[in-house]
Amino acid sequence: MSPLADLTRSACEAVDRTGQFDEVLGLAEHLRDALWRVDSAKLRPRDTPGGLVIAGMGGASVGGSLARAALGDGASRPIAVWRDYGLPGWSTPDTTVLCSSYSGNTEETLAAYDAAQALGAPTIVVTTGGKLAEQARADGVPVVPLPGGFESRAAIGYTIVVALEIARLCGAGQSFHADVDVAAEHVAELAAAWGPESAEDSLAKSLARGLHGTVPQIAGAALTVPVAYRWKTQINTNAKTPAFAAELPELDHNELVGWDGAAELGPFSAVFLDDSDLHPRLRQRIELTRGLIAARGGQTFRVETVGETRLERLVSVVLLGDLVSLYLAVLRGADPARVEAIVSLKSALTGG
Repeated sequence: MSPLADLTRSACEAVDRTGQFDEVLGLAEHLRDALWRVDSAKLRPRDTPGGLVIAGMGGASVGGSLARAALGDGASRPIAVWRDYGLPGWSTPDTTVLCSSYSGNTEETLAAYDAAQALGAPTIVVTTGGKLAEQARADGVPVVPLPGGFESRAAIGYTIVVALEIARLCGAGQSFHADVDVAAEHVAELAAAWGPESAEDSLAKSLARGLHGTVPQIAGAALTVPVAYRWKTQINTNAKTPAFAAELPELDHNELVGWDGAAELGPFSAVFLDDSDLHPRLRQRIELTRGLIAARGGQTFRVETVGETRLERLVSVVLLGDLVSLYLAVLRGADPARVEAIVSLKSALTGG
């Protein structure tokens, strides 16, 4: 086996010098710990008819989208994820605002916090510290503290659970305590089956080898739509390669045609994230779309969620995508922790 094809623990550690695999494999413990951290914050329920806005960028916003998907029809009020400065124009003093930033220094989230305070909306902060925690504590705004010491995108388990709990507290969703415990146990088993100590032909390693050297489009439907976006962002940041996310059935009305020219432009691939609870027509669309793309020269893969509850199934493919992105980084010899482009952009924005 050539060095580039080797995805054993030792090969992964040679590239992953800061322990990103261990952070991802800790998802089960992160889910459990998040419940404790919300409980320890002693938040008081406050019914807000205006629903919930989850303001954040990167992994913080993806956690909100995943929580919204986990709730499904259980969401009794509007829940919106806001990836921008300020707040949606329809926000009112009866809208709960969850400001989520791992570092506490994300400028868009700080602007959302200021907007929530100016509006008089009930606000909750989830962060490790930074300016956001400092300002919240000065204003008497509750803070759910996150553990420091790892990459912000690896805090996905925390941001999912905190968003679910805040949705419950503001009257926008039901309790997920029992579901979180079950999902944590489930994802711990999957981590063993797909992690670096797993067989070289395990699902995560096989997918990474199949996607290596291609530009992947990750397609989700219903429950898996935000998971597809998570896969895309993890491949971007960990493997340092382009990747794109799409949503069925919408992609069948536009992007599908674009595959006519894919073979002329380079090696592309498509991953379809299926789910046992999908509408039958969506499952049919996955197979038909996959066939049409394959006929145009694109490599295609179909992945199905694993588990019983919505949260179990959701986190199963979150974990899988995170591991695939890290294996892709190993195959490229790219340190998954390094994000120089983002650092350079932030420096330019601050005049550094």
